Formats: sequence, C-alpha cells, structure tokens
Amino acid sequence: MIRIKAGGFKFDYNGSFNALAKGLRMNRGEILKKCSDAMLLRRLVQGIFAASTIWIGFRFYLFYQQLAAGAEQVVERPPGVEAFLPISSLMSLKLWIVSGDFNRIHPAGLVLFLVILLTALLLKRGFCSWVCPVGVINEMLNAVQKLLFRQPLVVRRWFDYLLRSIKYLLLGFFCWIILLKMPGSALKAFIYSPYNQIADLKMLVFFLDPSTPTIVTLSVLTLLSLLVRNVWCRYLCPYGALLGMTSWLSPWKIRRDAGSCIDCRKCTKVCPANIRVHCAGAVRSDECHACLRCVAVCPVKKTLQLSTRGHRFVIRPWMYAVCIVVFFFGSIGAARLGGFWQNNIPLERYRHYIPLLERFNHAHGGQVSEGRAR
Repeated sequence: MIRIKAGGFKFDYNGSFNALAKGLRMNRGEILKKCSDAMLLRRLVQGIFAASTIWIGFRFYLFYQQLAAGAEQVVERPPGVEAFLPISSLMSLKLWIVSGDFNRIHPAGLVLFLVILLTALLLKRGFCSWVCPVGVINEMLNAVQKLLFRQPLVVRRWFDYLLRSIKYLLLGFFCWIILLKMPGSALKAFIYSPYNQIADLKMLVFFLDPSTPTIVTLSVLTLLSLLVRNVWCRYLCPYGALLGMTSWLSPWKIRRDAGSCIDCRKCTKVCPANIRVHCAGAVRSDECHACLRCVAVCPVKKTLQLSTRGHRFVIRPWMYAVCIVVFFFGSIGAARLGGFWQNNIPLERYRHYIPLLERFNHAHGGQVSEGRAR
C-alpha cells in the first residue's frame, strides 16, 4: 500500500506504477473542475425539466379554476400533466399492444411513458436523476440532511436488499392486475370511463385538498428521507423498479478500466445509490441512475466512462445532457406533429364532470361513459 499526496490531493494506492503515473495527470483543480462541470450540466437539465413541470402545473391549475368558475374562455389544458398518470399509461400501452387502439383519452401520457422506457433502455435510469421532479425533491432533502446530520443513517446491506424488494412487489402487483388479469374489454371500459377521463383533475384536487392520511403519509416520507437517503426512489417507487429492470438491457453502462484504476474509491464514496463502483468492471446494478458523479470524480482520465462494451461508444456528460433534452422534447414535438399529444375530450365534458369529481371512484370508473370520447 502506497499513500500518495500530490497538490493537496490524497489517495491510497495499491496498483502498478504505470497506472499511478496516469493518475497523477489530473491535479486537484482539474478534478474539481471536472466535477463541477458535470454536476452543473445535470443541475441545468434538472432545472429545465423542473421549470417545465412547474409551468405545466400552473397552467393545469388555471385550466381547472377557470372551468370550475364557469368561464367561457379557458387556457389550453397542458397535455404534459398526463406524465403523472403512469398506471393509466400502462393500461393504455397494453390496450395499444393487444388491440392497436392508441387511445385519445390520455395520449400524451402514453407517449411520455414510452419515451421514459426508451430512455432507460438507451441511457439507463437517467430519467430518475436528470428529469424526474420527485428525484429533484429527493436531492433537496438530501442537501437538508447533510446540514442536519454529518452522515445519513446507514441501512445494513441485508436489510437494504429487503427494503428494495418493496418497489418490485408493488410493480409486480400492478403488472399482475393490468397485464395478466385485466381482459381487453375491462381495460377498454376503464380507459374510456368517466373516472379515467378526469383522472388528471382528481389528481390535482388530491394535492390541492389533501386528506389527513395523505398529509401524514407525506410527512412520514419526508421525515424518513431526512434520516435515510432516497427512501422513496430506492425502496418504494414502482416506476423506478420498472426503469431499473429496463436499464439492464441498455448497452451503455458505467465501465471501469481496471488497468488504470488507482483504487482511490472516490467513485464509490460519491455514488448516491451506494454502488461499489470501484469493484465493478461494468456497473450493472438496477440502482444506477446514470447521474455520472462517479465519472466526474474519478482522478484518472478515461478510467470510468459511460460506454458500450470495449469503450467503443462513449457518452460524455455534455453529450448525455444533450441526448436527454433532445430526446424528450424531440419526442414531444414529433407527437404533436403526429396528432398523438392532445386528447379529444370536449371542453363541455370537462365542465360537466367538474362538479361531480367527488362522486367518481374506482368502482364507478370501471363503467363506460355514456358519451365516451371518440
């Protein structure tokens, strides 16, 4: 074991002198700049999508308020709100596959669902760390956690595995009900039902006027997130479980060059998913969010890269940022041009349903609307 100290940068080294020479090519300033540039890119992309989400939420709130007030002219309903209806989107995906019916109740939801799945297939779970608003909130809670505590509560490995199974059990439940148990006729009946047509409005009311159990649940999740890092994303999010499974098929992975690795373990220390990056030839964990922190902090050039096998195709952090933004907004633009973005629910139907929001439940939603959207 050799302890190296160079330019204020310290690490323990247990490898070849050839790798050591490569490791000293980047001084502390270069490493810090590399980290700050990569993280700035991710923060910028997160900011773009967070601003888009806030704008969508604000427009949808205006849409609801103006309809509820009986206004003649209302703002256009933002279709992007359907991204928050993943269960309805999963149903729509099955209906599309089994019948060829790309339903027009929540078409944007299905488009975004497919885009997010394709993102996981091509770029791993980049949606979770670069796009998802819940992921941004989690990172904000992590920042508060660092201010309150020196270190987060460490969950033992065996218990961590046990807790992580919860999100897969939830995903399995939804897939079992929707993909296996629900026949096509029931699926179509639900999708075109009044309940599903106003599911986005019910979701808005749910957050505008939360019940006591909702407030308690959100408070408990917030408290747990201040004690244990990424409680929701790591243990409870079925969407994350689906993306994690899909990301296994991605040809791009964080790959480590063992020959040039100096075993400083900085990659493992900064990984928010607690992945032992310094031990892996290729990071295959379903918990890898492709945040690229490990790549940014690595002091040896080209030792850690997001690449295909053999480092044939490498994606740099700036390239990843461009891919995420272009892929999402490009897909939305294509859906708009193709007529797969706006729903075709008449405004008058929204006016009719808004006073009846509280009367619709899941049981009612299983029935077909008398005048379903066509």
